[in-house]
Amino acid sequence: MNRIYACIDGQSNTLSVIDWGAWAALRLAASLEFLHVLERHPERASTKDFSGAIGLGAQEAILQDLSAADAQQSKTAVEAGRQLLASARERAAKAGVSQLDGRLRHGEFVATVQEMEAGAMLLVLGEHYHAAQTQKVHFDHHLEDVIRSTRRSVLVATRGQFAQPQCFAFAFDGSSAAFKTLELIKTSPLLAGLKALVVTAGVVSTLRLRQLDEARRVLVNAGFEVHTQLIVGEPNEVLPGFVKSQGAQLLVMGAFGHSWLKQLITGSTTSTLLRVSDVPVLILR
Repeated sequence: MNRIYACIDGQSNTLSVIDWGAWAALRLAASLEFLHVLERHPERASTKDFSGAIGLGAQEAILQDLSAADAQQSKTAVEAGRQLLASARERAAKAGVSQLDGRLRHGEFVATVQEMEAGAMLLVLGEHYHAAQTQKVHFDHHLEDVIRSTRRSVLVATRGQFAQPQCFAFAFDGSSAAFKTLELIKTSPLLAGLKALVVTAGVVSTLRLRQLDEARRVLVNAGFEVHTQLIVGEPNEVLPGFVKSQGAQLLVMGAFGHSWLKQLITGSTTSTLLRVSDVPVLILR
């Protein structure tokens, strides 16, 4: 389980996924494998079935033409996928990664990731649809399904240009799950040596301030340079902008708790930190 899988598809965030995957591989001293999955989407097919509306004499020839066109489209997609993987390996090698591989698979994306996660220590994916404001939006279903089903940590890269992170922000809510995430942060090679910003959102209270200070002490004792902040407001409305304004290059969250973080992650029709954050998100497990 010393491999990082970076899932690439040629979309606008592909370079960011490659760069974050390379960064993680170097930090974790792990091999990096790029994964490109060719899915079949009948609803996106360029042709329709008109076999019932054409004459018997022409039907066979037309169906043969359609089959040939489909085969050519598949061949083109395979070649494009191979070139994409080759380019990704070349870019990662220039970043200093020596253990590199690429894999082209046919099938359903989420099922493929689930099949391969046993040998993975981290999954790197890109978000495809980004909300400019905290409005109601839907997750990219691939991202949502992978995050819900995997037992591995997931790094979600945004479209922005990669920058070597110097500081991370931890979205802390005071729950037992949040304190468990602190334990993961303490021992994570990905985060070692980075400055930490522990931030919570809501109403000011003695309990929240005490929990925030306890979180600070946990990380300070582990050797982190730590700053804390409590900001007033709904987390999904105030956290993304605040984190970005503080210069954090990575937003860290726990997998699933039983408080507002759980609602943010699992609510498929609500505004979420993953959906509105301009900062890449690391979900620790």
